[in-house]
Amino acid sequence: MGDLETFLALRSSLFGVAYRMLGSATAAEDVVQEAYVRWADRDRSDVAAPAAYLTTIVTRLCIDQSRSARARRETYKGPWLPEPLETGGPEPGESAELADSLSLAFLVLLEELKPVERAAFLLHDVFDYPYDEIAGIVGRTEPACRQLVSRARRRVDGRRRRFDADRAHGRELTRRFLVACGTGDLDGLLALLADDVTVWTDGGGKVRAALRPVTGPHRAARFLMTTARRMPADVVVREVDLNGQPGLVFEENGSVTVALILDLCQDRVVDVRVVTNPDKLVALQPAHRPPLSGAAPP
Repeated sequence: MGDLETFLALRSSLFGVAYRMLGSATAAEDVVQEAYVRWADRDRSDVAAPAAYLTTIVTRLCIDQSRSARARRETYKGPWLPEPLETGGPEPGESAELADSLSLAFLVLLEELKPVERAAFLLHDVFDYPYDEIAGIVGRTEPACRQLVSRARRRVDGRRRRFDADRAHGRELTRRFLVACGTGDLDGLLALLADDVTVWTDGGGKVRAALRPVTGPHRAARFLMTTARRMPADVVVREVDLNGQPGLVFEENGSVTVALILDLCQDRVVDVRVVTNPDKLVALQPAHRPPLSGAAPP
């Protein structure tokens, strides 16, 4: 297999690592492109394992980017959400852990980890890398990597919430949610919302959005119906899979302006995540949808 063919065979998996590390499809694409430049410019005669070599490059680039991104998010206007990404259904044989690692809820939790913690945790618990390989990738000792993963796991698992996995039922609830918001059916919407429901809206200070989370069923319902009434009459709504979950995208004049994902638990909506920041909708535009594979690099 040639050098380009080798890279292309691994590209989708490398993107999957980078996206989970950065929560940004745009940044993940840039990292993968930079990895290719370094791969193409290097004498690879001593590279015995291209997948491990490229994963190391991608991971270290992501760690560097994560450090600067954390500083920028301290001044971000309103709630910060990862860039949503259109995905297909679960791949045959795909683990629940791997599929769940794409959810916006999981990616938000990862933001609380330090970059090296995040890398070690993802490589071990999501991509099944052994500790000795992780040590070489992140430049730490094997015992240190074990501690990083253990600490990260405790922090993530302590706040992690398991959502309903029945995709057909999730799609049905999403449709009922859309109809209730669009028709102003307050009782119907309240029947879908959990008592601790929270609405998160990420406009990034570039479009109108709530600057704080909207909590509680009555406040959330009023906010959602008010937002729905402001939608243009000619808006087109598409049902799509976003980050492995049933989602909705709203298009105006052929351009995606809103992405919405519901977190569902026991037939109730526990979180509504709405992304309207145009910078975070690039990957959802019809002409720009990067590939994403849940599969771990070999």
